[in-house]
Amino acid sequence: MGAALAALLSVLTIAVNGYHPFAEDGGIYLAGIKHLLNPTLYPFWTGFVTAHLRFSLFAPAVVAMAHVTSLPLMTVMLLLHLATVWLTLFAAWLLTVRCFAGTAARCGAVTLLACWIDLPVAGTSLMLMDPYVSARSLSTPCSLFALVGMMDTITHTGSARRNGLALCGAALLLAAATHPLMGGYAAACVVLLACVSAPRHRKLATTCWCVAAFALATCVHLLSPANTAAYAQVALTRSYWFLAQWQLYELFGIVAPLLILWYFARTCSRATVSLARAAGIAGITAVVIALVYARMSAPTYLVARLQPLRILQTVYIVMILCLGAALGERVLQRHALRWLIFVPLAMVMFVVQRQTFPGSNHLELPGLTPRNQWRQGFEWIRDHVPANEAFAVDANYVTIPGEDAQNFRAIAEHSAMPDYSKDGGIAAIAPDLAVAWQQGQINLTNATDAQRIAALRNTPVSWIVLPRSVGTSLQCVCRNAAMQVCRLPER
Repeated sequence: MGAALAALLSVLTIAVNGYHPFAEDGGIYLAGIKHLLNPTLYPFWTGFVTAHLRFSLFAPAVVAMAHVTSLPLMTVMLLLHLATVWLTLFAAWLLTVRCFAGTAARCGAVTLLACWIDLPVAGTSLMLMDPYVSARSLSTPCSLFALVGMMDTITHTGSARRNGLALCGAALLLAAATHPLMGGYAAACVVLLACVSAPRHRKLATTCWCVAAFALATCVHLLSPANTAAYAQVALTRSYWFLAQWQLYELFGIVAPLLILWYFARTCSRATVSLARAAGIAGITAVVIALVYARMSAPTYLVARLQPLRILQTVYIVMILCLGAALGERVLQRHALRWLIFVPLAMVMFVVQRQTFPGSNHLELPGLTPRNQWRQGFEWIRDHVPANEAFAVDANYVTIPGEDAQNFRAIAEHSAMPDYSKDGGIAAIAPDLAVAWQQGQINLTNATDAQRIAALRNTPVSWIVLPRSVGTSLQCVCRNAAMQVCRLPER
């Protein structure tokens, strides 16, 4: 039943939340995958394409899938998105089987997760699952499978216990291989679950976990090098790293889940209590570590760079499963009409997604003509400009209304100067790129042609992309209602 329910909900989830493979971090990962498939791409500012390839096997695995299946890359990405959504929901079902006795509770838990699977996680710049494929698309279901395995290890004996331990270990290894940071936080949650479920000395084991987590953060903070000026500038653009910069509603996004988990930790069955308690303690510990060490005034930002609050992804998933189970068991039960309550919940997410990507197709499927005119222009560049020529796009182009965070490099398959938002995130994780990012922060939209030419004189850039509303006397060979592609004068 769980596999079939997950399959049905996967289709409905993607229909509600859309599919945008080139947007946001999806474009970052796609550019890296395309570089592995064709190393001649992106000859300039290559570090912004390859930075996430250093420690993750995600991109090489996708390349291997494309080679083995002989399918077009974008078809592989769509199939992988479908598979990872299904895996996440199926892993959630397996987790609910171990926590909740009734079918209504289990179905309510997984259905609510399917409705809210694109829910933003407090102020971490994360969603539970993105409407595109990234390394987190694999690490998320793996973290849930690891929790399932640990629960079996705790509650069973003999071969069932060994199987649970094997599942937990394999899931953590795969999570770490695809996304080392999220894999590390998944491992922390699994160990904490074992501590809070210990038959004896439960409080001592849990206290030791908290002390060890704080001690590790202290060592990282004390042993890390001081910030350089360039790195401090780029790191401070990631306001979500620093709790002091969060808005009130973002702080509510921390407090509310912890209060909800505290409630379920006091009122549910033993297995659910352990899971809720572990998630709550993990969240509180992460908040304390962030408050102490992830400060804007700190001499080093290494703890902030490790983003301890990303552990809230697991906290949110556990909270949603508990809420959904309570809804199914106590309210919906076997009354079919009551289950229609999920329709307005799903429609809210649909409306949010349409407002997030207003200029794009809701489902950007392979072979479908794109409605987004920025993407149309980027595809023109891909098809008409030699791959060894470099481009300059305004540093804030991804936030231009209607651009919908479509990634230039992933679509155009050309080198581009670093942008403020997404490349800033890359440089914040890879400090060696901070100076290159700093040099790329040019406001081309509000400059004159003379200022643009002067700013780009010492760069390899020979083309420039501007919004259509910007006046220019440069030779523009491609124009549509949103943007224009112009060639710089010969130097």
